[in-house]
Amino acid sequence: MHNELWYKDAVFYQISVRAFKDSNGDGHGDLRGLTEKLDYIQNLGVDCIWIMPIYPSPLRDDGYDIADYYNVSDEYGKLDDLKGLIAAAHERGIRIIMDLVLNHTSDRHPWFRASRSDKNSPYRSYYVWSDTDKKYEGVRIIFGDIEKSNWAWDDKTQQYYWHRFFSSQPDLNFDNPAVQAEMLNVVRFWLTLGIDGFRVDAPTYLFEREGTNCESLPETHTYLKRIRYLIDNEFPEAIMLAESNQWPQELSQYFSSGDEFHMAFHFPLMPRIFLSLAENNAAPITEILKDTPSIPENCQWAIFLRNHDELSLEMVTDEERKLMWHKFAPEPQMIHNLGIRRRLAPILNNDRCKIELVNSLLFTLPGSPIIYYGDEIGMGDNLNLPDRNGVRTPMQWNSSPNAGFTKGEPFTELIQGQYGFQHVNTEAQLANPDSLYRAIRRMVHIRKEHHVFGRGSIHFIETNDTGILAYVREHGGEKIFMIHNLGNSIKSFTQPGEHQSEYINLLNNETQDMQSMKLNPYSYHWMKKK
Repeated sequence: MHNELWYKDAVFYQISVRAFKDSNGDGHGDLRGLTEKLDYIQNLGVDCIWIMPIYPSPLRDDGYDIADYYNVSDEYGKLDDLKGLIAAAHERGIRIIMDLVLNHTSDRHPWFRASRSDKNSPYRSYYVWSDTDKKYEGVRIIFGDIEKSNWAWDDKTQQYYWHRFFSSQPDLNFDNPAVQAEMLNVVRFWLTLGIDGFRVDAPTYLFEREGTNCESLPETHTYLKRIRYLIDNEFPEAIMLAESNQWPQELSQYFSSGDEFHMAFHFPLMPRIFLSLAENNAAPITEILKDTPSIPENCQWAIFLRNHDELSLEMVTDEERKLMWHKFAPEPQMIHNLGIRRRLAPILNNDRCKIELVNSLLFTLPGSPIIYYGDEIGMGDNLNLPDRNGVRTPMQWNSSPNAGFTKGEPFTELIQGQYGFQHVNTEAQLANPDSLYRAIRRMVHIRKEHHVFGRGSIHFIETNDTGILAYVREHGGEKIFMIHNLGNSIKSFTQPGEHQSEYINLLNNETQDMQSMKLNPYSYHWMKKK
């Protein structure tokens, strides 16, 4: 698998290990269960799995509150089980990246317990303590619906500690050289074990400085480059993927000159895919991509439709947010924070044409796509579960009891009704040549045959209808034309004169004259010159 730029062409697949497959009947998914399902993942065409946190944790934040950076939670197995998963995945040509949570630990972590137990402890300075909660005033509170301050009071030591997320997640003090060295050791530990990189959680907030918003500070970038230097010199095929919810111009600084992150999520693009569908207008997509700066050749955007969090609408206008809530979250319980706590299929009212259309955009716009587990079969959600847990339910493997996920009692409620496992499961879709799974798999495999999707330029084609999104992806002499009808009516598309020719539709291998095309509602076409 030797290829230092492998991530530019890769298709990623995000997995909650707890929710994927249980191997021992305790009701929780585990590493051995995931290993059992690698053939399914390989068949889909996935190049890299992103596994959500599997560290020991009190699970106040679904594992992002880490209590031990150097181990696997007993719930998921042992380190040897992870080694077995890595070896089995690599045998199939599949890489694995893990979550790396740099910014904070759990308040149950031994470091924090020592820190709050004694002001003279060497671990006291592993965290940010203060006699006052007036420092860093004006810094935004990320979970403002739950936390009223970024400071929390500790009765034992009579001081405040700093936290950018929940108060159960105290921030590490990266001004302490010992903390910097410790986290470099964590990176080295997991890469030595054999994983292929990290999705770095919340890298924006590592340092604090008075008079700033404490985000994306120069010191933060300096430290992140230290991690990249370690990786380049000791693990040259491993990658870092930045989770930083910012505008493209700001996000691009996390690439620096190609010596910081290899990849970054393109957060602003995601809601605009849905906004374009809601408005029957290509402009939200074209405008955000035109505003996206070029990035170094060895860097790549990561693009996605859904993930384990709410569909964030933080980066759209108030009017656009109201429209998207009206279209995609018409009931109050569907809304969370400034987003929508639903899976892809329910958001689009289980409309197969719309689901395929947005997936076509996912696989053909610039960047490497990330599929959220279960979206390839159109899984639903459980809005009866609190917070964002409704989109983190067990994978639906078949129609047997408990969806083939476990022989025991599932850790959470299974989905019922229209999206229940009796109706939506992988076994049925694998057997059906016309299933959603088959359509998604076809797109994945066609994408993998053409480097133009992962590496090519994009040029938007002017049309006489704002509801048509047409563009050319070009790389190394290869050109592929993408045409999407974002509306619910039949539209006509005329190819500009310089491009008129006979084309083959890569999706069905049919020859087509693109001089004048009839586009069915929510249709998509991947066209290459014969």
